[in-house]
Amino acid sequence: MDFKTSNEETKTGIFLLQDGNEEPFNVRLHLARDILTIQEQDVICVSGEPFYSSERTVTIRRQTIGGFGLSIKGGAEHKIPVVISKISKEQKAELSGLLFIGDGILQINGINVRSYRHEEVVQVLRNAGEEVTLTVSFLKRTPAFLKLPLCEDCTCVPSDQSSGTSSPLCDSGLHLNYHPNNTDTLSCSSWPTSPGLRWEKRWVDLRLIPLLHSRLSQYMPGSDVCRQNAFQVIAVDGVCSGVIQCPTAEECLEWLQAIATNISTLTKHNVKKINRNFPVNQQIIYMGWVEEKEQDMVQDRMYTPKFLALRGSSLFKFSAPPVTTWDWTRAEKSFTIYEIMCKILKDGDLVDQRRHCFCLQVDTGEDTFFSVELDCELLVWEKAFQMATFLEVERIQCKTYACIMESHLMGLTVDFSMGFVCFDAASKAVLWRYKFSQLKGSSDDGKSKIKFLFQNQDTKLIEAKELEFSNLFAVLHCIHAFFAAKVACLDPMFVGSQNAATAAAVNTITSVSSTMPPSKIKYTT
Repeated sequence: MDFKTSNEETKTGIFLLQDGNEEPFNVRLHLARDILTIQEQDVICVSGEPFYSSERTVTIRRQTIGGFGLSIKGGAEHKIPVVISKISKEQKAELSGLLFIGDGILQINGINVRSYRHEEVVQVLRNAGEEVTLTVSFLKRTPAFLKLPLCEDCTCVPSDQSSGTSSPLCDSGLHLNYHPNNTDTLSCSSWPTSPGLRWEKRWVDLRLIPLLHSRLSQYMPGSDVCRQNAFQVIAVDGVCSGVIQCPTAEECLEWLQAIATNISTLTKHNVKKINRNFPVNQQIIYMGWVEEKEQDMVQDRMYTPKFLALRGSSLFKFSAPPVTTWDWTRAEKSFTIYEIMCKILKDGDLVDQRRHCFCLQVDTGEDTFFSVELDCELLVWEKAFQMATFLEVERIQCKTYACIMESHLMGLTVDFSMGFVCFDAASKAVLWRYKFSQLKGSSDDGKSKIKFLFQNQDTKLIEAKELEFSNLFAVLHCIHAFFAAKVACLDPMFVGSQNAATAAAVNTITSVSSTMPPSKIKYTT
């Protein structure tokens, strides 16, 4: 099904690509709704059915003024053949469709010059005579340091004067020290056995990156070292764009945000389709890539990509996006959403050079740090976590934990409508109850004990209640989640956004301001 939103981005631009250990070379990026296309330049035959050829043969004659009308760069000292860097204005029309800027010269009159240094190629051409046959091949990944133009509009100025010197990084004219007696104009011929073939330089697809569940990375793999004005896109199947180098920080951020927008749009559309197969209480609120900070660094690897999903009552952590229903049962870890705590880290709280970070404290008290690429992604995560917690607290209404008070087995219920209720585990007799508004403070020993300070509504005195739990952090996080949900009910903007979100994703959950169902725990007094 085709779909389009106003948030989708479509962009095209020229950048440098670092692919493995190769020298950076020019590529063209085209960002569409669901795919990032990376293109490189190549020369194809356009006579009849287009086809590619690794080599072409062209025979040319010198002119009295302007010589061959070509300039060259490069050479074996840079581990590449000599490359045509310019074509004279007068001769470009004759050479159109035969020779191109970026063509590497492989042979000169049958002499293999692939491994020749720049000056050696210049000398061969000086002594080549009036007519020269070149075997060339377009170098699709010409190193960026040669600074070749991307189009054929850059031309050299013909001259009958020789500089007498040449440099592999400067244009060397191919008219050096040669003055033929005739005044024949330049003549060209393509393949001797196949006259009439014409060639054209085009942008051709190098790599296609599907954007659904792709991830962005500005950092060196596994580290907190951010590349300068560069990023890469990794598809869900592991195909990597290579490192895309932008000319400015502003342009880099602009492309990152555009790609992230399209990934987000695709994810939302995919979540909507997946949610049709899940019951109301198991709807997906969020899915996306993060980088998890390793607790024990292995081989100096500090961060590992993980895929987080907020679904129903749980937070799932995967090594790859879940595709099938069975995948959801094979998560690396899962946590009950209201028993974990999320903290967005400010600049002063960051643990290393990674920005846009948050910390999750799970029910065991363990802290895990995560990083996302952009500030907008961090904001999306924060809102999704708040929404998922709110919806689950609203759904369950209450949660009971076993505890010990004065050596007796008790139960503490955190109830959305009633507050805190402590009762005898055996008889279910209520020992005390307080509203959320009566809690004036609390403290814990970080192990098992919590001391609550409640204010008596009648006497206004503070009453301390100390309870001991086997799962301290789960209780603390649950209380925090219920308080946050209570506060959210008083925020009309949050309630409005909650109504809109649930109408789209859940469809059946109503606003908290509506009538609450009765508590699921029955007490005796």
